[in-house]
Amino acid sequence: MLTATEITRDLVLVGGGHAHALVLRMLAMDPVPGARLTLVSPASHTPYSGMLPGLVAGHYRFEDTHIDLARLCQWGGVRFLRDTVTGLDPARRELYFAERPPLGYDLLSLDVGSQPTLDVVPGAREHAVPVKPVAGFWQRWQAGLATHEGQRIAIVGGGAGGLELALAMAHALGGSAASLVLYCGGELLPGYHRSARAAARDAIGRLGVTLEEGARVAEVHGGELSLEDGRREPFDSLYWCTAASAAPWVKASGLAVDERGFLAVDDTLRSLDDGRVFGAGDIATQVEHPRPKAGVYAVRQGPALAHNLRASLAGGKLREHRPQQRFLSLLSLGEQRATADRGPFSATGAWVWRWKDHIDRSFMRRFSDLPRMKAAAAGATPAQAPCGGCGAKVGGDPLAEALAALREDFPAHCLPGGAAAEDAAALPAASGTLLQSLDTLRGLVEDPWVMGRIAAQHALNDLYASGARPRAALATITLPFAAPSVQARDLRQVLAGALTAFAEADCVLLGGHSLQGPEWQLGFAVTGEAAAGAPLRKRGARAGDVLLLTRPLGVGVLFAAHMQLAADGRDIDRALALMGTSQAAALEAALAGGAHAATDVTGFGLAGHLCEMLGDELGATLDLAALPVLPGAEAAIAAGLRSTAAPANLAAWGARVLGTGDPVRQQLLFDPQTAGGLLLALPPAGVPEARRVLEAANLGAAVIGECGATEPGSIRLRDQR
Repeated sequence: MLTATEITRDLVLVGGGHAHALVLRMLAMDPVPGARLTLVSPASHTPYSGMLPGLVAGHYRFEDTHIDLARLCQWGGVRFLRDTVTGLDPARRELYFAERPPLGYDLLSLDVGSQPTLDVVPGAREHAVPVKPVAGFWQRWQAGLATHEGQRIAIVGGGAGGLELALAMAHALGGSAASLVLYCGGELLPGYHRSARAAARDAIGRLGVTLEEGARVAEVHGGELSLEDGRREPFDSLYWCTAASAAPWVKASGLAVDERGFLAVDDTLRSLDDGRVFGAGDIATQVEHPRPKAGVYAVRQGPALAHNLRASLAGGKLREHRPQQRFLSLLSLGEQRATADRGPFSATGAWVWRWKDHIDRSFMRRFSDLPRMKAAAAGATPAQAPCGGCGAKVGGDPLAEALAALREDFPAHCLPGGAAAEDAAALPAASGTLLQSLDTLRGLVEDPWVMGRIAAQHALNDLYASGARPRAALATITLPFAAPSVQARDLRQVLAGALTAFAEADCVLLGGHSLQGPEWQLGFAVTGEAAAGAPLRKRGARAGDVLLLTRPLGVGVLFAAHMQLAADGRDIDRALALMGTSQAAALEAALAGGAHAATDVTGFGLAGHLCEMLGDELGATLDLAALPVLPGAEAAIAAGLRSTAAPANLAAWGARVLGTGDPVRQQLLFDPQTAGGLLLALPPAGVPEARRVLEAANLGAAVIGECGATEPGSIRLRDQR
């Protein structure tokens, strides 16, 4: 008898803050049976705030100071959705986003941090770089490093964050002609011991930062600060690190908030007026025990939040969390020196920095040195899989619920023409040739919306490679065993992701078939109409044709590395974004360039699909150095990682690849791709026009070799590094 653990409830964590990182680790180590855990975050990496000054100063690398959420979720079997929440409806239990459909939940936790208050000062939002969110700040700071020479750099904010940032910048720019000015609305480091303030002033003087206390900014203009005392101060770059403010959608949700818009929670970290919503970190205020917005409080909240989320799912008793009155503050002073402050105690020196560095690195090792997972959830009760007699079909109610919502969002492309789906859909007769293709994928990522979009693009690429413009599609979906409410959520997400791709291509989703099973599977049968001058064929390349590839290689090995926790989440992000991008322009480029042959590079890898194109009559030469490669793929191969299909590809096609070169790039020839690029064989005269079309659509256009001048049926390598 087949058995499976049914998903009955969705716990959604919004934000990758300190508390949620700890919660994710704790719940993943001991999962709650039947509960699915989802993390929503706008970036694959979340910063550890205590190490940000060291990153800016140059003491740490990016990897030292950021938790790789994509890797952490892969380790823990947690769904990771890379997106930004724009709204929350507690009554409907739904989160809202800019592009994807609403995400339903049964239990919700918020840890989205805070951001500097920009709108209080006119002009600040238009002219200042906020320190939070950190991802945006770090990109702007890195981009500005080359241009800060000789600039006047202003930092607004006299608290711990502003001080540390100013000193870190001064250390990083040491030796340049840049000048830094720190503007404080009141005194520097209010609330800190006088010895800590003295150590801070000493560091400011030593690093050449100008300190302006009692200099409250009233207005910001392009290149100039207007202070309340009437002074006007010039700047070239402006960084904003003032008091924290809350994401506006929290207050707009109708949930109870404090006077500044932060979620109001009790001492169990639960919303005052909704027992299904919890909050921690900067975004939440414990109304009985309010504390400053500091990362140390979020770290201390993590275990209590994990306990209470588990208790809410399993019917246990909630535990109260009482934050400490005071905490040890360790402030970086630019150089590898720090000052410690707690009540009447204060100390400064290099030894304090080493102490702080040890604490910070120990915390980060919790997320880099991940323990071995248990084989199965303790106490998980297997549920009988749906019987084969019903075809393991998804029930009518969740299917109808998902389709009804999708028809509202995609009226012209989701089962148009009526509320009832027929057993067979009519496709109007076309004047030209119709082409059909079918592609099915296992779940590559746990995000159903992203998976739907990628699977749709993967299927459409077959039509583009055949010279056809898409017209219609049918879906086949296998959903993991789950409660009807969970299935309805998943169906809506996955089909909405696919429909964004189909709508861009003006391809109508006519219907399909849905099943339940032990894992995700998703496929589409697609129909297209041959364009004028088409269809294109795999065979047909001629001696002298130029080989053009429209997308980098490396998908297979990257996701093999991801499964083994050996990939950087940023590399996975870039790969997913590329895979979800339409290649409709590749068809237009093939037609504009007069392509003699085309194919899409998928499971057989570049070598296999090129061999199919060549047949036994024609050979080709490939320039290994010219191959476009996804970031992180070469490092993964060099580390000995391979996709499971790569050895079979090597066995099937390796004997037809002649010559030598970079061994890592040779392995890339056999790496299987999902939603890979199109490989075009073009006459030399058509290459410029084809590249123009591709580049106008922001698609890649790499010339990787040419046909002919080698043994028929073989690929001759050259490496022109």
